[in-house]
Amino acid sequence: MATTVEDVIAKADKVEINETKAEEQNLKSESGGKAGNEAKKEEVGAEVEPKTGVSFAVQLDDGKRLNCVGVRKKSMVGMGIKIYAFGIYADNDKLKDLLKLKIGKSPAKPTEEIYQLVIDSDAEMVVKLVIVFTGLTMSLVKKSFDEGLGASIKKLTGGKKNDELASKVMGQASDNIKLTSGSVIEISRLPGYVLQTKVMGEVVSKVESELLCRAYIHLYLGDDAFDKDAKEKFGMSLLSLF
Repeated sequence: MATTVEDVIAKADKVEINETKAEEQNLKSESGGKAGNEAKKEEVGAEVEPKTGVSFAVQLDDGKRLNCVGVRKKSMVGMGIKIYAFGIYADNDKLKDLLKLKIGKSPAKPTEEIYQLVIDSDAEMVVKLVIVFTGLTMSLVKKSFDEGLGASIKKLTGGKKNDELASKVMGQASDNIKLTSGSVIEISRLPGYVLQTKVMGEVVSKVESELLCRAYIHLYLGDDAFDKDAKEKFGMSLLSLF
């Protein structure tokens, strides 16, 4: 049977209609996917550090949970200056297994034994620092970290200094990095006792050292913690894991 001009036109119209429907379906799928992603982002709540007003997501993309927020102050010209707000995230599933294995039954309140377990473990943790002091430079950050970690290492080693190890955390960060209010530094303890430092999303160091990992977490959960209220909140979050 011969094909007429009308048949060709009808087939072309049908193809065009089908292509239009496919395009509309793709647009719906894309918009639906975007809406779903936005909805997921909205579902993640936030906790505000009250002294600085800095907010921290209660959960990271990889599932680590926010266990406490706090503020790091430093004495300058006789005043306690707020340097940065911080949030401590952890792999709570691993901490839960550790606590049940080593402690068993939940104590009435957080104990130094519990804090020490966390300090000594290689459970993944992230300390997110958000700068709030506008006059901070990278050289000042390096000096502060070197001093703090140096003192922490001495406590954990019975008075032995290891300035070279302490300086590795921020040593590779360029002094040219501009730090403003809201700048973010993330220091993570990774499996195998690896301490990784990111400044503004860029990895500046990755050091494998059990002592360095312990010394860093000790700054926040040790006997002379940067923020004792934050340490207490972290301890209460541990008790909730039992």
